[in-house]
Amino acid sequence: MDQIRSQNFPIKSLDDWIEKAELSLKGRKVESLQSNTYETITLKPLYTREDEKPVSNYPGGTDFRRGIDPLGYLINEWKVAQRISYETVGELTQKLEDAFKRGQTAISFEVSEEVVPHLSELPTEIIQNYPFAINSKWYQAALLNNLAALSIDGTQLTGYIANDPIALFAEEGVLTETVFKEWSLDVMQAEDHFPNLRTILIDTTPYHNGGANAVQELAIAAATGVFYLEKRTEDGIEPERTLSKMIFQFAIGSNFFMELAKLRAARILWNRISELYRAEEKARGMQIAAVTSSFTKTVFDPHVNLLRGANEAFAAVLGGVQYLHVEPFDQLTGSSPFSERIARNTQLILKEEALLQKVVDPAGGSWYIEALTTELADKAWALFQAIDAKGGILEVLKTNWLQQEIAAVFAKKRIDIETRKQSIIGTNVYARPDETALYKTSLHDKQNKNIEAIPQRRLAEPYEKLRSKAKKLAEQKGSALTVGLLCLGELKQHKARADFMKGFLSAGGIKTVDSPPIGTVAEARQYLTELPSPFVVFCGTNEQYEQLGHKLLTTLKPEFPKLKFFLAGLPDKENQSQWLADGITQFIHVKSNCYETLAGMLEEWEVTFDESQQA
Repeated sequence: MDQIRSQNFPIKSLDDWIEKAELSLKGRKVESLQSNTYETITLKPLYTREDEKPVSNYPGGTDFRRGIDPLGYLINEWKVAQRISYETVGELTQKLEDAFKRGQTAISFEVSEEVVPHLSELPTEIIQNYPFAINSKWYQAALLNNLAALSIDGTQLTGYIANDPIALFAEEGVLTETVFKEWSLDVMQAEDHFPNLRTILIDTTPYHNGGANAVQELAIAAATGVFYLEKRTEDGIEPERTLSKMIFQFAIGSNFFMELAKLRAARILWNRISELYRAEEKARGMQIAAVTSSFTKTVFDPHVNLLRGANEAFAAVLGGVQYLHVEPFDQLTGSSPFSERIARNTQLILKEEALLQKVVDPAGGSWYIEALTTELADKAWALFQAIDAKGGILEVLKTNWLQQEIAAVFAKKRIDIETRKQSIIGTNVYARPDETALYKTSLHDKQNKNIEAIPQRRLAEPYEKLRSKAKKLAEQKGSALTVGLLCLGELKQHKARADFMKGFLSAGGIKTVDSPPIGTVAEARQYLTELPSPFVVFCGTNEQYEQLGHKLLTTLKPEFPKLKFFLAGLPDKENQSQWLADGITQFIHVKSNCYETLAGMLEEWEVTFDESQQA
């Protein structure tokens, strides 16, 4: 034991690590392991002490990146603010009471026109004993007025009932500046009745759902916050008073470390801005409400949303939020008591079993996270200055500049999903073509727009539309849509590419019909004669393609002129022209645009069915 205890490992340098890494990379440089994010940040494969950033020894100090409370959640736990779904006020009351018994710690629900007049029916003990966590949208004045009419001590109401008119303008495409006069009056009146209630929301969720990256979300949050500070300053309200009424809402996406760093960077930005307004340090800490992203969720294979939601909630907690809502895994098709319970319990597991409320800033000091936080903050500050130079948040929305910037980022995200560079489990990879689901689009169109609305999208929607279309076509056809796989040689020779094609086609709800092992033209002819599909894909090794594939194609193409032949894999450039000349329609490989290929097949099926019905 003494020998083991006294044993030392030699100190290795970064150069030593690079040397070993490049040996395993077989000639490639270690720089090939770098990756680029949608925020135009280059992530290194390894972060070391050289990347260390100076940070406060504890949360609540310096730039607030480590949180706003010195002891983190030990003294102020984050609030479990699950938005309660309901149809009647009675159901809302019952579900709230039940949720509080089961771990909910904030009053949260989606505001509707029906519930506002009946808010007084909520039990007084709930209103007085739990903080609110409500995005009141256009119902803020009505909500606050109904609360003011209750015979309760207004000083006991805490949390937030707040709205963000600018975010609503961006989402709806209708911008009306006269709204701000009423908004200012509502906020001032609420201060008299409810001095401890926050009423000014800065909501970046619509921009996140439109496809914005983390830098854009942070810059928009800063620009919106400054707009409201300026509005209130014009009304003679000092900055500290306005800051005490503000709360920021962020949607948390699937990039764990980026989302964690986003929340830390948000506090840095806001501390810098509030310092410029000469606010005292105690007023500069940013209050954050987080929601797990709907942008990342899927209609198909919804149980995978459980993992997505848990990952996003974990990032939010480590990022230091004050309120958190975890979206139920089947929210897109209508949540159930079971899914709502699981969503709430996700937070309780993080709190009670993972013990995250007992560790003060567990991410603090990580070389990677701190470096990423600093770079995010710097890039977001530069974009915030660009927005300010263009006249502020309202002006960049009026000119559609901001909408175009977000659309450009979304276009990059979409092409990565279409080409499967980025995976969506159960949607563009590992999809189950037999699965049925109620598809409904999240896109909406409002009339009387005077600015370009930011569409509320989800990454999975293009493939979900394909699956919906495939289902309708299958119903017209009376059987599932299928593509033939012409499997050359033995199983071990064609299996890899056949499996690839099955996964590729299943993303569009298309099944495959595998041939028996094919070694001759006669065997292939027999298979094609019985094939109930207009499409067939060659699957085999490169050697088999050259030895047998050309012969099969040139012989069978004239015999089956209505069939379209595809090749699984990408031949060398010098061989591609010959395959195309022989009759191959397209090469399908790992870099193919999966979405466009599947959409093209479905369009051809659609035309075929339309022609057959007309005939």
